[in-house]
Order: sequence, then structure tokens, then C-alpha cells
Amino acid sequence: MCTRFKNKVAVVTGAAGGIGGAIAERLASDGAKVVLVDLNEKGLNEQATTMRTAGYEVIAVTADISTKDGCQMVIEQTLSTFGAVDMLANNAGINRRGALLDLSDEDWMVSFDVNLHSMYYLTKAALPHMIAAGGGAIVNTASQWGLYPAPNHIAYNTTKAAVAAFTQNLARDYAPSKVRVNAVCPGEVHTPMLEAGVKRAGKTIADLDALVPFGRIGKPEEIAALVAFLMSDEAAFMCGSLVEITGAQAVA
Repeated sequence: MCTRFKNKVAVVTGAAGGIGGAIAERLASDGAKVVLVDLNEKGLNEQATTMRTAGYEVIAVTADISTKDGCQMVIEQTLSTFGAVDMLANNAGINRRGALLDLSDEDWMVSFDVNLHSMYYLTKAALPHMIAAGGGAIVNTASQWGLYPAPNHIAYNTTKAAVAAFTQNLARDYAPSKVRVNAVCPGEVHTPMLEAGVKRAGKTIADLDALVPFGRIGKPEEIAALVAFLMSDEAAFMCGSLVEITGAQAVA
């Protein structure tokens, strides 16, 4: 086990699997105590069990982080269990597909609630504790599509563009407090959410692999490795960066 995050406490949202689960495992393998957060209680508990079996120190917090109360509860449980919050991975997200006229009002609103408002509430709850401790690290999961919009994903693209702006604004405002804020902007990544979308479209993962110059789409653990780097002292001067990780794939 690497010890670069020894005695550090990390909160990871969307941690029941996919990219969030991989982030949680990577931070834990690097020595962090990890708070796993998700609305999917069954998946969350399974992830926590797997990580505890591997010898990692974790707690699982089932919460609706699209609400202010849910986010405050996450930070309260983090502090009551571990006494600090040093790192925050705002990773939870959903993808409601469609062009504007194909979307319901609910699709639009819930996309902002989960993809953006959760970051607002959770970061606002965590920041005072990071500042009081002399600093911290926040990594938000944006998207390549937030920088270069893909067709027929207006709700997702718009929320992820807002995540990018949110990241850069936070970085400018709180760098003087030594709170570093960056974002990862992945392209296509092989997750259960992606598999479901591919199946609905009548395509295969191999079809997506063929579109990537590197020869395949990304893996969750590759995104997790980038998140861990951005959290670490190795990235001490990185603040306000939007880091693409795409295998050189252009948005189709």
C-alpha cells in the first residue's frame, strides 16, 4: 500500500461502482481513509465490503446529495467518524440523453441537481473545514463533452460545462487558502452506465473502441489514477486545471 495519503480523509461521491468505486479504491490503496457516498445503498454496501476485505478503512454513507441536507449529513458523518475532510472527489453524475425537445422538465432539473447542485452543496459544507485545516484538495468529474458538446446530450453537456466553470471559479477564489480545485474531463469510459447507453443504442463497446485513436475507450481505474495524482502533493501547483483524458478521441 502506498502511503502518500496517510492520515488523510477522502470523501468520494458516486462510489457504489464505476469511476467512483475506482476512485475510492485508488485513494484507499494510497493510504487514505475513505467515505463512500451514493444513493444506491445495496451497491454502496457491496463496495464498502469489498474494500474492507482488502484491508481499507472506509465508511459507507447512503445519501441524496442532490439536496443540501444530504450533503451536510455526509460531511457531519465524515467529521464524526474521522475528524477531518482533506480531499473531496465530486464524482456522482447522471446522463439524461436527448436534444432539447426530447427532454422532459424533470430530465433537465434532475441533471442539474445531481451533476451540479450536489457539488455546490457538498463543497460548501466541506470547504470551511479544509480552510481551517490549512488546505485541501478537490477534484470534480466534468467531461470532455462539457468542453466540446456531443450531439443529443444537451442536459449532460450543459451541466458538465457548468462543472468546468464551477471548478475554475472555486480554484481562483480558494487558492489563497491552499485549497486546490481541479477537474478531470474523461471521454468514453467503460462503466455500467455507459454499457446501458450502448445497449439502448444498439451498439457494442467494440464500436466505441473503434472511434478512439488509442484503440479503446478508457477504464475507470485510469480516471482514478488521474484523480489521485491531482489530489496528491505531486500536483501541488495544479489549481484550476481541466484535465482531459480521452485516448485522443474527438467528440463524434
